[in-house]
Amino acid sequence: MSQSDPTDHALAAIASILDQPLETPRELEKPAVEAKHAMPPPLPTPPPLAPSAPSQASSDGESYSKLGPGPIAAIRFKWTARRAGNGEYFVDETIGESSTPITAGPMSKDAAIRMVDEREAEARQRFEQLRHEIVGRAAAADLVRKGAGEA
Repeated sequence: MSQSDPTDHALAAIASILDQPLETPRELEKPAVEAKHAMPPPLPTPPPLAPSAPSQASSDGESYSKLGPGPIAAIRFKWTARRAGNGEYFVDETIGESSTPITAGPMSKDAAIRMVDEREAEARQRFEQLRHEIVGRAAAADLVRKGAGEA
């Protein structure tokens, strides 16, 4: 990837959207330990590649796709491993529904699936880190506001 990683730009946009005060003060009072239990369960092992759906751009190849986390489809990542006509695989990474894909490859089928899974897991981890950081900042700001009201 280049120095201006599109993942960083999209995650920064998500962070700015999520950087708003929490709606209910009750959520701020929950200990951080409980927040860890709120995380989604790990994703299951990916299924084998299946034939492409007719609505996808690849016509007779095979594909495997995963979507990244995020509240807004316009900035959500999608990774698609697709088979080229010569049996090699490529991975297309897009942001939103109408972006131009960044393509990596050629590679083996296993390497393509592994890349899709790793990119999705990395994006989910970065998203969760940003989300927890934002929640922490909101909690700290609420404490400051409460402290200022008591003075």
